[in-house]
Amino acid sequence: MSSIEHCESMSGLHPDLATNYNRISSLYTSKLWHQVTLAVLEFMSTPSTLRSTAEGGNSYLALYDQIILPVDKKLNPLRLARIASNVASSLLIIPAVPGAQGDSVAAITVLENLLEKKGQLGKSATLFTESKLALLKLTQMQNSAHQGEDNSDEMAQIKGMIKSGSKILETELEGAETIVHSAFYEASMTYRKLVGPPEVFYKQAMLYLTYTPLDQMSVEEKYNLATGISLAALTGEGVFNFGEVVEHSILSCLTDTENKWLLELMHVFATGNVVEFQRITAQYDPQIRAQPALLSRVELVKEKITLLALVNMVFERPSSERTLDFTDISSRIGVPFEQVEWVIMKAFSLGLIKGSMDEVDETVSVTSVMPRVLNTQQLKDLSERFGEWAVKVSKIKDYMGDQIPTLV
Repeated sequence: MSSIEHCESMSGLHPDLATNYNRISSLYTSKLWHQVTLAVLEFMSTPSTLRSTAEGGNSYLALYDQIILPVDKKLNPLRLARIASNVASSLLIIPAVPGAQGDSVAAITVLENLLEKKGQLGKSATLFTESKLALLKLTQMQNSAHQGEDNSDEMAQIKGMIKSGSKILETELEGAETIVHSAFYEASMTYRKLVGPPEVFYKQAMLYLTYTPLDQMSVEEKYNLATGISLAALTGEGVFNFGEVVEHSILSCLTDTENKWLLELMHVFATGNVVEFQRITAQYDPQIRAQPALLSRVELVKEKITLLALVNMVFERPSSERTLDFTDISSRIGVPFEQVEWVIMKAFSLGLIKGSMDEVDETVSVTSVMPRVLNTQQLKDLSERFGEWAVKVSKIKDYMGDQIPTLV
């Protein structure tokens, strides 16, 4: 069956899609390859266009085989890779062979066959395809994890791809289309979600959000991602800048859900509020105990809220009043007086604050606080402080102006 005959056959089989198939056929006949790829991508962007062929197979795969592959050398490599990725994803819904539950083998084969043409694809399309293939395999591994399958070889290959892909993305593909970055970081964060550690998953997930609009994700995907990022931020070592994720709209996906307590907890960590932390952990104790990630790092989480309480205590004070008594610190961060010195030393070692400690007078003088993303209220407070500072500078200027004639 020729390409034109295939489109005619599908138009007759699915009359509601006749306009789409006729358009693709017309562009193909006119050899408008750029427009052909755009039309096919637009067609595949609507899930309802995925149907079965007359033989009961996958319509996207048939379109790929009949329209795209015969002219693949004439197409934009990245758009070709995007079409192949859409076809691979569709095979998990409607398999190539009628009657199957989902054809992950055929999906993987589509992408692997495309990667045999690396010389034709170029680096951007190759990295995009490798990332989509890795994501497909990782998803398959997650589904087969309870079946005791040994995936060590596959995981090693994916780890190698991510390592080399990261270097290529940073050094050779700085100006690549955002979909390349999005595909790579989605694969990278999914890998890190499986193998850890949480702080690396958090970093990769935030990069993924940088390059991926939320409207391109399903409600379930956004919910799962918001949950995963929150847990990683709470349990990840070295993750103290909660402002960057709290101010991101991804967390709003947890509102009015069974994980709304995570949203509350994230805001508590962003402000370093120990009292609210204790209230939430008591109120939602059953939900927290149901999260293995939190249970396995309870002490780290408690230590983190203590350190953030100290950071916020310092931040709230004017720069001229940043000598803190151990007694005040003990009351604010909720630790016994004898543990205050250890908390300060820990904050120094992590670079959360800088300054000097006087063990005799039992005070600490802070010269700077870690840079971080601020919420609206914190920005407002900072703005007011800048205003007060400007007034002081103006008064000093006036005083110096009055004194200069006297000195002369």
